[in-house]
Amino acid sequence: MSIFRQALLGIALLAAQGLLIWSQELRISGANKDTRLAEQDASRAREQAERNLANANALRDSLQQERKAQTTLRAQHDQLRQGLAKRELTIEALKRENVDLRNWAAQLLPDAARRLRERPALTGADAYRQWLSGRGAVYAAGDQPAQ
Repeated sequence: MSIFRQALLGIALLAAQGLLIWSQELRISGANKDTRLAEQDASRAREQAERNLANANALRDSLQQERKAQTTLRAQHDQLRQGLAKRELTIEALKRENVDLRNWAAQLLPDAARRLRERPALTGADAYRQWLSGRGAVYAAGDQPAQ
């Protein structure tokens, strides 16, 4: 083999090694870029998870407050219902004891008061609004409309 061939073969071998090193460098830089992107994605995912955890904690606290408020309202409702039952029993006892009160309670309501309590069967807010606007106005005793 001649020196020229050996030199060409050495140059070709060096060129092949250079290409191999260059391709490895490209793969390493690509992998580093992918690693940086994955770290950024992981960082964003952690931040979002922290925000979601904070939101979940806030919602849990809000739910606990709502439940406490509902419990308080139920207790108040029960107290009011008991108070109403006691008042009704007291009224019935007074009616049995007092003849004047019994006669007064047995009377029919005046027409004006009865009209205030009359209400047709309504279905929906629209029907209620129309019923309210179509009713005759109720005036205070001193403010009678001019006819």
